[in-house]
Amino acid sequence: MTIRVVLADDQALIRAGFRALIESEDDFEVVGEAGNGREAVDLIRRTRADVVLMDIRMPGMDGLEATRLITGDDSLAGVRVLVLTTFEMDENVLLALRAGASGFLNKGVAPTDLLDAIRTVAAGEALLSPGATRTLITRFLNEPEPPPPVPNPGALAVLTDRERETLGLVAAGLTNVQIATRMFVSPLTAKTHVNRAMTKLGARDRAQLVIIAYEAGLIRPGDPHPL
Repeated sequence: MTIRVVLADDQALIRAGFRALIESEDDFEVVGEAGNGREAVDLIRRTRADVVLMDIRMPGMDGLEATRLITGDDSLAGVRVLVLTTFEMDENVLLALRAGASGFLNKGVAPTDLLDAIRTVAAGEALLSPGATRTLITRFLNEPEPPPPVPNPGALAVLTDRERETLGLVAAGLTNVQIATRMFVSPLTAKTHVNRAMTKLGARDRAQLVIIAYEAGLIRPGDPHPL
């Protein structure tokens, strides 16, 4: 199956580099380029691409607002947003995850890692390494300004004990295989627990599960890694 990609960055040279790399692979097709968020949203609505490589800082409509529009449009439910940033500690990265982005990468990422990342989010997985996830959320949930509206912690009451445990492990950045090892179950069972938690909490993907878990207090910044 061909993965259809839209490139959204205000620098034409960067878009050209990404296009050359992506189109060197048989399972990818770049279906459009955008120089700002508005162009990206319009392109997605016309092409129904699978993945958008989204820069955050663009003129006019930025990548953050574009992400909100894409992930908030039910007709674009299958589109995944992969944020590209020069600074991994950009506070807008967390806001993009809250808005529904499926993950983020530094623009200096190795070519093979970028290609793998596109395949990962296209498959419906979140791209969040344990270290990056915990560092981002620890920093920005401790900011003095209150965060945007978040799910009521009572919403976790809809989860079974097993699903709550799974949610905590997802928030720590563990993969399904690692969760399975920790819980002494098969990877398929672990995936089932993750999917059920996503459905019950109305999460778009694992990235949003991470945000919900931290903001509900299930996992606290500074908690030790479970493995």
